[in-house]
Amino acid sequence: MFLNTGRSIEIVTRPQAHGDLPELSPTPSRARLWWEISIVLALGLGQSAVYAIVQLAYRLTDETPIADQVAKLNPSRSDREVFDLVYQVLSIGFSLVPVLLVCFLLWQSRRPHLERLGLDGTGIGKDAGRGVLLVLVIGVPGLGLYLAGRALGLTVAIDPAGIDAYWWTVPVLLLAAARASLQEEIVVLGYLFTRLRQLGWSPWSIILGTSILRASYHLYQGYPAFFGNLAMGLLFGWLYQRTGRLMPFLVAHFLIDAAAFVGYPWAASMWPDLFGLPG
Repeated sequence: MFLNTGRSIEIVTRPQAHGDLPELSPTPSRARLWWEISIVLALGLGQSAVYAIVQLAYRLTDETPIADQVAKLNPSRSDREVFDLVYQVLSIGFSLVPVLLVCFLLWQSRRPHLERLGLDGTGIGKDAGRGVLLVLVIGVPGLGLYLAGRALGLTVAIDPAGIDAYWWTVPVLLLAAARASLQEEIVVLGYLFTRLRQLGWSPWSIILGTSILRASYHLYQGYPAFFGNLAMGLLFGWLYQRTGRLMPFLVAHFLIDAAAFVGYPWAASMWPDLFGLPG
């Protein structure tokens, strides 16, 4: 829903030298903010949420039970090694464009330019330590929820490392983990929290709304993934609301995905029946 209070960009009047142009107020209107949010989401995570909903509908109506289906998160993109690598790198690079866009939109003229996200270059060690702690809080219960969903036949088998084994496979998977961390946390926590505050949303409305978005683009995995990521979003949102520091969540998300992308093939080969993939 698009809201418009009738406010527009104001022209600041002041004595001007001959030939000066009027200055524009930096505060955008509510309608402009809603359009901006809609465009940003349509370029990335909102698009992913729509596709995930469609994929879930497809999986639930397919003749193959959802428990026997597989979702590959990082599939090979070519049967020729060099082109597979090129396509992987291009895909990761272009998927980060929405991240660059929101950083540009939130960029401040004074330093630190992204201070409103807590990315001010200070407290890096403390932020990293908090990120590691979040991995223990989120990662272990998340794995348990996935295994429970597999046991109940409610979750597809996830293959996080679908790329064929090449010399560059692990570096590309680590880049993919970094991509997911930057894309989700900067957009969902950093950008949306900032813009929704400007729109007058209450803290818990922002936390709940962004958590539902986070859960929605994981629906392709099945219902348990929705509720697991909803819980993760509520925790991340509550902590970010309190601290205003984005780095711990970037670190935690990267470590969780890196462990899944790189460590999963080994775990699946050791316990193929548990993970639902061929050993």
